[in-house]
Amino acid sequence: MDVSSLTYEELLELNKKVVAQINFLRDVKRHENMMQFNPGEKVSIDIPDQGLQRATILKLNRKTVGIITEAGEQWNVPPNTLRKLKEGKASQNKVIDLYDEIEESQG
Repeated sequence: MDVSSLTYEELLELNKKVVAQINFLRDVKRHENMMQFNPGEKVSIDIPDQGLQRATILKLNRKTVGIITEAGEQWNVPPNTLRKLKEGKASQNKVIDLYDEIEESQG
């Protein structure tokens, strides 16, 4: 595509369209990454300065996944930073128990 003949206004319009398409493709990829996970599922994540951690998925947000590590730390992380563990899904009761333990410790 030869853009040298385009005017400034045409280049600005083209830029808007390119940025919109890039954002759309990024959202599609994020959604695809997100759909491979389910609440209650066991995953691993490599946390800087802490190493590889095991965690349970609590919630799927719009752009991030809410997790709780075995140490009880809660994080919202991008889905592409998570890896499924071979153990499969945890029962829903374990997820609820984790919430109960957090609430009890906080209050």
